[in-house]
Amino acid sequence: MRSLLSRHDTVAIMPTGAGKSICFQVPALVLGGLTVVISPLISLMKDQVDALREQGIPATYINSTLTLEQQNERQEALRSGHIRLLYVAPEKLESTYFEGLLGCCDIRMVAVDEAHCLSQWGHDFRPSYRQILPFIQNLRRRPLVSAFTATATPEVQEDIIQLLGLRSPDVHVSGFDRPNLYFEVRRGEDKKKFVEAYVKAHKNESGIIYCATRKDVDKLYTLLAKKGLAVARYHAGLTDPERTKAQDDFLYDNVQAIVATNAFGMGIDKSNVRYVLHYNMPKNLEAYYQEAGRAGRDGEPGACILLYSPQDTQTQRYLIDVSTENEERKAHGLAKLQKMVDYCHTPECLRHFIIHYFGGDSPATCDNCGSCKAGLTERDITRDAQMVFSCVYRMQERFGLTLVAEVLKGSTSQRVRSMHFDSLSTYGLMKERSLSDIKLLIQRFVATDYLALTESKYPVLCLKPSAIPVLKGQKKVLQAVPVEVKKQETPPALFDHLRALRKEIATREAIPPYVVFSDATLRDMCNVLPTTLDEMLEVKGVGELKLKKYGEEFLACLEEHRSEAS
Repeated sequence: MRSLLSRHDTVAIMPTGAGKSICFQVPALVLGGLTVVISPLISLMKDQVDALREQGIPATYINSTLTLEQQNERQEALRSGHIRLLYVAPEKLESTYFEGLLGCCDIRMVAVDEAHCLSQWGHDFRPSYRQILPFIQNLRRRPLVSAFTATATPEVQEDIIQLLGLRSPDVHVSGFDRPNLYFEVRRGEDKKKFVEAYVKAHKNESGIIYCATRKDVDKLYTLLAKKGLAVARYHAGLTDPERTKAQDDFLYDNVQAIVATNAFGMGIDKSNVRYVLHYNMPKNLEAYYQEAGRAGRDGEPGACILLYSPQDTQTQRYLIDVSTENEERKAHGLAKLQKMVDYCHTPECLRHFIIHYFGGDSPATCDNCGSCKAGLTERDITRDAQMVFSCVYRMQERFGLTLVAEVLKGSTSQRVRSMHFDSLSTYGLMKERSLSDIKLLIQRFVATDYLALTESKYPVLCLKPSAIPVLKGQKKVLQAVPVEVKKQETPPALFDHLRALRKEIATREAIPPYVVFSDATLRDMCNVLPTTLDEMLEVKGVGELKLKKYGEEFLACLEEHRSEAS
């Protein structure tokens, strides 16, 4: 905010839930004139504009959901200078008429949300974002320009600066850590049973379940609905009214969970999502961290659990292959996919892996991920490493993970015999182990930077420099113990009473429950236990406006609970 109020072009990389929106909303009010906010999804615009209007701030959006009469009314409000923040999609900037309309306005700032969409190396490249710079250049006076995102590698940060034409921008990276989120990867699970059991065990909590394909969404949704669970589904194959209903049911807590593809979620400002389950592995860490980051936006604990199976890798390889004919983009996508696979197999701290990927620093352990909760007790696996590395070397670093595993297992398959791999000294060294265990061991060596898989349609295993001293007996290899399940705490009875009142008010006012008060505010209310309106102001998230609107009702609820307890 200081950068923007000093009228410096600004790039801000902040984790989901850290307050990106307020960083451009407050300067917009101070700078005066009009701030144009470029936003990728209609749902994001509506949520943010609704929240601003709730605070009495003149904000609006113009998009395809409006009638002609509504559009005309909002355009007139723009011409008269009554609007301080205007939300639009980047596609709108292609309209000559709309560009002319904005050209007559006193635009003081352009704020680009989800700015990673500018970069073709980002996880969600949108060509329409390339219209922003020409739009800015055609304005009669260049406004202040700001860009915000939660997920940008150093490479993507450079693209954002260049493609928006930023002038000596201040770049703020507030860190990628979300300490309230618990991360876990589970391999070899019966995914359907796990999800069903998890949703049942957390029936009073909101959650998102991401699937890689529409087919998986439909199957899982049908299964959960048949079990009597209150779920919705969301993907691009549904009609607009079906998607809108599913999204609203989720926002208004009419369902406890939503099963969705990655078409759902960007801009959904629902603060009380307690868990995000990934039924399939996403195609890269940027997409995963953004989707997982929709849990715990209120700062309260959230669980992010990824269910991995080897088939997930093949599915994502196929999706990358059909998504583009550009070989450079395809290779780039495969490299990012391999990092995602590495995350699923690393025996080390999951939080450290993510933060390091985005160029940040963090301790080697966090005590809030599946690896760390398991204790990260190390054991010496140097002999296993030497057998694997030696086998890769003797196969001349020309073959993939599966064939290397088969040789170590001592497979009698035709391919192994026809290539005479059964005569290698490493043949059958791990014959007492299952093939899946050997593959997992090799994947972990890839994840921990001892081996590499080439960025190609048929990846080949290669030795990395760190493997050489291990082969020579000059260095040991240590590995952590397997992960454990983290149990969730049950919310207190008072919290449930407050949630019920919040839902009642939200239904009455036709707004999402989290707009009334966040989960974090309700939990602090349980801690503070205010008995007067003045004491209610001590609760985090309760300001004068909301105190006036809801204070008496929540005080009455607290008093009722006290009476019942006594």
